[in-house]
Amino acid sequence: MWDFSQPSLSLNGQYVWEGKANSSSYTIREESDPAKLMELVSLSISSLMTKGLHIQKESRSLLRTILSLFLSLFTCGKKNHTLKRLRFMRNLQKAPQEKTIQTLRCIKKRKTRTIVERYWDWDLVNETQPIRLRNPKEVSVEEYNEFYKKTFNEYLDPLASSHFTTEGEVEFRSILYVPSVAQTGKDDIVNPKTKNIKLHVKRVFISDDFDGELFPRYLSFIKGVVDPNDLPLNVSREILQESRIVRIMRKRLVRKAFDMIQGITMSEDPEASLLLDDFGKFWDNFGKYLKLGCIEDRENHKRIAPLLRFFSSQCEEADMISLDSYIESMKLDQKDIYYIAADSLASARSTPFLERLLEKDIEVLFLVDSIDEVAIQNLKSYKEKNFVDITKEDFDLISKRLSNSPCVLASGKFGWSANMERLMKSQTVGDTSNLEFMRSRRVLEINPEHSIIRTLNVACKMSPDDEEALRAIDLLYDTALMSSGFTPENPALLGGKICEMMNIALCSKWNSISGGAGSTGYEQVNSNLQEPVEAEIVEPSQKGQF
Repeated sequence: MWDFSQPSLSLNGQYVWEGKANSSSYTIREESDPAKLMELVSLSISSLMTKGLHIQKESRSLLRTILSLFLSLFTCGKKNHTLKRLRFMRNLQKAPQEKTIQTLRCIKKRKTRTIVERYWDWDLVNETQPIRLRNPKEVSVEEYNEFYKKTFNEYLDPLASSHFTTEGEVEFRSILYVPSVAQTGKDDIVNPKTKNIKLHVKRVFISDDFDGELFPRYLSFIKGVVDPNDLPLNVSREILQESRIVRIMRKRLVRKAFDMIQGITMSEDPEASLLLDDFGKFWDNFGKYLKLGCIEDRENHKRIAPLLRFFSSQCEEADMISLDSYIESMKLDQKDIYYIAADSLASARSTPFLERLLEKDIEVLFLVDSIDEVAIQNLKSYKEKNFVDITKEDFDLISKRLSNSPCVLASGKFGWSANMERLMKSQTVGDTSNLEFMRSRRVLEINPEHSIIRTLNVACKMSPDDEEALRAIDLLYDTALMSSGFTPENPALLGGKICEMMNIALCSKWNSISGGAGSTGYEQVNSNLQEPVEAEIVEPSQKGQF
């Protein structure tokens, strides 16, 4: 058992840290024995003496090294209380008062013995100051990276770090890091309980098990060390949840974290691909965390929105843009930010809702991640520009939405979009009773200049009850349903309709080739297939041949 004693900085008590070997648990208590009160730090190994063991001379250097490493975590410039011995010679007889020649001769023959007197002295065992207590201007980047790797068992350098000291209502020191890669396994975006923040109080480690007390869930990937002076050493989870000091620390830590992430964006090259720079690595690993912040933290929308990145209709396949870049490239008469949500980038680029917008050279954001649409709906606007879904029926360009497609199925103004409806259906624990309530109405919009619409218009005027025209209209609606992002209720029925239309088209073709002599081409093909064919049996001419 190791006992570590340290006097309180308020000079009104002394606290003892006790921990057992091969155990992660420890206790902190206030020293009640007046005989053990001290002014400086000391370390004792009580269990070795109680077991009858003695510390050998070779082990003393090892204990001194352990003590130095232990104390470097908490303080610097402290001394170890060491027992030393002083050897000197002492006369056994008293010297006479009168010094004569005879007495001087007796002094040379006088008997002496060695006397050892013991006294306590202090040795400086740790000269290195903890990195969080040093001046940030005196710490190099290599020292910050080495501390990060050793503290959090990482093998890659962090993307960014921030070393700061806050004063005022609450005084604390902290070092924060942005990791290079996201953690996998149980420490994912859904789990707010991580061991990424290590809390020290008065330079004594307290805990690293937090549940959102110091950082919100969407910033749980931030790693670092926090050392306040205003919290008690026996701080508990209840104190962390109710303490005003912790709430102030949380706000300042979140602000510093955003400043650190904003510093990563300074390395972003607008002419290069986003995936090649540091912010591209950050966005690839932690982009979903920031989108979650749009949903959970409305107070910091102004800090989160400039960091978001999306695909767009005017970017290359792998490039992404920020909202600031989108606003800079907007048309003079454009008042809103247009977006469309889809299940993939390919389906977003091929949607019929983009046809007229692409002709007018208007940029549209592609929301291809499952959390994108919810995040944008919570943002609502950015720099006085509202976000507008181009699949809704109240879109400004509704009368001129299509140019190449015959029709499209738009969503109602209220309710879910086609993408949101698809996501809600795929939820494992979703409530299916809300599907009919939240499902928006569907508005069929046609392109009157398309050849299919014109042909159907002529067919309906000449023969309103024509079965082939009605089947074509029914199939056209199902096609618009799928191209608009909706899921058909009965895929097998839709497949049957497509096969029926293919049968009509093939029959008319083969009938025109054969000249239409009494039967359609389809019937001729079937009759040829139904003629009996005699099977021919071929026997080998010689044994072993086929």
